[in-house]
Amino acid sequence: MTAEPAPSEDRDPAAQAILDLTADAPRGVRPEQVAQAMAERYRRPKDGPNLWRKYMHAVRQEALHLARTGEIVILRKGKPADPHKPIKGLVKFARPAPASD
Repeated sequence: MTAEPAPSEDRDPAAQAILDLTADAPRGVRPEQVAQAMAERYRRPKDGPNLWRKYMHAVRQEALHLARTGEIVILRKGKPADPHKPIKGLVKFARPAPASD
């Protein structure tokens, strides 16, 4: 059973970005895509092209939190990874598959 998502105004911006992007991507999204979307949202005229790197740590931390609560899954080589163990390498974030009865 997954937890009910909190209203978007109460969510961390990184968590909300992950949930928004995974809702429209059945095959998942890379952490860089989430960070780039956040960078575009908060970009100021003087910010450089690598602003998205500033958001990567927050994206990773919020993804772990969301995975531990069951709101997303972290995919490693196309298979769900255990969010309670260290996850190394390339990953994607996706919504959990609907439970079949």
